[in-house]
Amino acid sequence: MAEDQDKSQQTEEPTAKRLEQARENGDVVKSPEVTTFILLGGGTLAIAMFGKYTSMGLARTLTMFLQQPDAMSVDGAGLAAMMWLLLPPLALALGPFFLVMMAAGLAGHMLQSLPSFSFDKIAPDFSKVSPIAGFKRMFGAEGWMNLLKGLAKIAVVGLAIWTQLWPERGSLEGMLNQSTVTVMHDMSRLLFKVLMASLAALAVIAGLDYFWQRMRFMARNRMSKQEIKEEYRQNEGDPTIKAKIRQLRHDRARKRMMAAVPSATVVIMNPTHYAVALKYESGKMAAPVCVAKGVDALALRIRAVAEENDVPVVENPPLARALHAAIEIDDPVPPEHFKAVAQVIGYVLRLQGKLPARAG
Repeated sequence: MAEDQDKSQQTEEPTAKRLEQARENGDVVKSPEVTTFILLGGGTLAIAMFGKYTSMGLARTLTMFLQQPDAMSVDGAGLAAMMWLLLPPLALALGPFFLVMMAAGLAGHMLQSLPSFSFDKIAPDFSKVSPIAGFKRMFGAEGWMNLLKGLAKIAVVGLAIWTQLWPERGSLEGMLNQSTVTVMHDMSRLLFKVLMASLAALAVIAGLDYFWQRMRFMARNRMSKQEIKEEYRQNEGDPTIKAKIRQLRHDRARKRMMAAVPSATVVIMNPTHYAVALKYESGKMAAPVCVAKGVDALALRIRAVAEENDVPVVENPPLARALHAAIEIDDPVPPEHFKAVAQVIGYVLRLQGKLPARAG
């Protein structure tokens, strides 16, 4: 009951991390029908490429068994010598064919999933040799599904082969009266027709089976909402803790900003909504620097601290809004605001007697 409840809670699609963990554990999308299709395709290609070469090599090698069987020695030394005589030409004749088939077999696995090695798959599992577990596998849902798939595959492939051979039934009956060369030519033609029909049928079966295996794989790895939350916490950290850290950083930055207000040269205000504190030291700075800024309650706090420390406060709403949007803490004033800021700072310095008053 608990297992059913857990399965019912797994309603979310698996994340990339869950799929990667499944691959590392050896759980991948694998369709045996795809492998069979690629193997048959590789065999067809090998016959097309090396069929004539292989048949001629086999014919040359095995001719002596048909022409001179009485001359063969069957004692121990004779059989050993015969094997040493037969193996090299057989390897040369069959080698290319088997190389293509080996490459097709590897491709059948590699194209479906990346190579992975997991000790979980080779670890002893005594449930696999249990008669009860074997009986459940054979007569359970999985066993019946495999049986239906096997019957459907036999039916589809058999029908495809029948459609190719039935129209040729007349020529098959007349082959006994034809020459050996003609029989070989006709048999090769029929063989390729049968192989191509089988490949077409297996292509459909392989596509459907891969789709089915993909659906089962995704279903096996579905996650509950709680699992997704736990994975997010592992990857990104606890959201509560991260929010706390952000708040602490924000508070510390605000304290440092407010501590810099008393050293500002001027605070430019939009009476109650915006405040930007600028610092400028002639000969030491190329341009005024923003040491504090804020809106609403923070703007009023900046103004209060500035007034407590005799920092001039100048009300200039357009400039205050423009500077608040254009610069961050410790940034210099942008060039497009130089003239307006220079006028304000010049006005403040003249009031403080640090610059001579303008003539007139």
